[in-house]
Amino acid sequence: MSLAPFDQLFASCERSAVHLEMRDAYMLDDPMFLAWKAGDVEASGRAESPWLALMASTTGRGVEVRRARIVSEPVSEYVRFEYDITDLHNIAVGEQVRWLPRRRTTDLALPGNDFWLFDSRTVLINHFTGQGDFVDHEVTEDPDVARLCATAFEAVWARATSHEAYEPA
Repeated sequence: MSLAPFDQLFASCERSAVHLEMRDAYMLDDPMFLAWKAGDVEASGRAESPWLALMASTTGRGVEVRRARIVSEPVSEYVRFEYDITDLHNIAVGEQVRWLPRRRTTDLALPGNDFWLFDSRTVLINHFTGQGDFVDHEVTEDPDVARLCATAFEAVWARATSHEAYEPA
């Protein structure tokens, strides 16, 4: 797994990195997801990965990493997988994770794509196909885009339920 430009953005991040996920499925051919579907929980947790090492290094430097997931309920098989591995894959490396049922987002202004926002100024926009396959990234420091993403993330975060308290429907 190549982490560029993630590795560069996280390396230069000083205070915060927030991630808003709004899809019900991503990369359905992901080996971790396939292992989880086959019942191999250990492989689905992928205890050693470049991503987990990057997150542990980032949070270890004192950067606050928060991830909010907007999900349809009842949750998709993929979201159930994400939920099942969040303790091992996100919380264990210092991320904070919250969940928000999609039906509670109707009155929120949300961007059209998932994104990462670094230090409230640099936005990495994720583009996926309709089937959830990754297409590419787009990076911008446009202050209007950063402000929209920051506002949207904070609105979702304030309304969402912590991973520890969330029970997927």
